[in-house]
Amino acid sequence: MYQTLTLSRENKVATVTLNRPDVRNAFNETTIAEITQVFNELSKDSSIRAIVLAANGPAFCAGADLNWMKKMADYTHAENLADAGQLAAMLAAIYTCAKPVVAQVQGDCYAGGMGLVAACDVIVSVDTAQFCLSEVKLGLIPATISPYVIKAMGENAARRYFLTAERFDAVQALRIGFVHEVVTAEVLSAKVAEIVKALVTNSPNAVAQAKVLVRDVGGREITPELIASTVEGIAVIRASEEGREGVRSFLEKRKPSWLG
Repeated sequence: MYQTLTLSRENKVATVTLNRPDVRNAFNETTIAEITQVFNELSKDSSIRAIVLAANGPAFCAGADLNWMKKMADYTHAENLADAGQLAAMLAAIYTCAKPVVAQVQGDCYAGGMGLVAACDVIVSVDTAQFCLSEVKLGLIPATISPYVIKAMGENAARRYFLTAERFDAVQALRIGFVHEVVTAEVLSAKVAEIVKALVTNSPNAVAQAKVLVRDVGGREITPELIASTVEGIAVIRASEEGREGVRSFLEKRKPSWLG
């Protein structure tokens, strides 16, 4: 079905794998369209509880494809707007996906590739990976990916790496909060599987709503309106089918129905 990625499904988990290793999984307009499509479809797929975003080859993603960049050099302002809009739609499809998304970073991650990773919910990196926001070296800025990258690494770290375009390693990525786990290549898949196992045992509806909760509450001032919103949120989820089932199963000391 796809030219630039592969999709596999097993035990309620979908794995989307970037599959352009010859160009270090750099993305072009086809990749952007395919990632957007697959995440929008998986978001609605009731048989899927979690998604892994992975890549083939030595690099996770080198950012924009060089041939695609050559074409963009001659774009008009309107064409650049349309092109950037498609990239933004891809990132939003990952970030707002109703299913939890785990990034399995097996190699270097540069520029737009960091946006892909930052849009995921959990990020696990191999200890040899290098990261770089290289846009300013080309006279550009990481504008479209910035909402996700700044949320992931924080404003202070973003100020440094947006401006310097320095490379930094996985240990530094962990230190600044951009990734959640750093492991050796030998245990990368096992660590991701461990996290995915935890995700798929939870209430699918609660996981989806927890993602929305983080998006809605993160960074906001604690006001009466926010408090009222969270009170409404717990009231609604308690009355939901899975909310009632989860509490009943806990009190009755049995597995909830979503594990059946």
